Amino acid sequence: MRKYIKYIVLSVVIGLFTNQTLAQTSKYKCMLQMSNYVGEGAYVVVSLINPKGQYEKTLYVMGDDKKWYKDIKEWYKFYNKKKKVDAKTGASIAGGDRSMTVLEIDDAKINAGYKIRFESAVENQKYHVTDAEVSLTTEGLAEKTEGKGYIRYVKLSKV
Repeated sequence: MRKYIKYIVLSVVIGLFTNQTLAQTSKYKCMLQMSNYVGEGAYVVVSLINPKGQYEKTLYVMGDDKKWYKDIKEWYKFYNKKKKVDAKTGASIAGGDRSMTVLEIDDAKINAGYKIRFESAVENQKYHVTDAEVSLTTEGLAEKTEGKGYIRYVKLSKV
């Protein structure tokens, strides 16, 4: 009998520990509308920024040729430490184009001081560290966010 009680207690403890370590995530459809700039396709990096203003995770990269990553200077410092992209990558995006993708965000990051930063660069043109930035708050996720450079606006909606 004691053997079964130990087994049950151990199973409950493992079950509780496992549930706490598995992060709950939600998916958000991300629509990115580019401004009508002239030039090559933009490389855009979508990053999770922690409350201290530091890069925590790369959520998406638009532009799959690694030789151009160094042009996205601030993010590249973060990337260069790991030498791998922990996100999906896709093609760069041209002026006037629209991109749709799905971002997966840890629910614990919402309303906890985090942001999603959209960083952009175009060959032989200006680099924008914070082309657009969305506060990971209930209100921030519901609003359209205007860009400051190559990005016209960003709109997120829960899937």
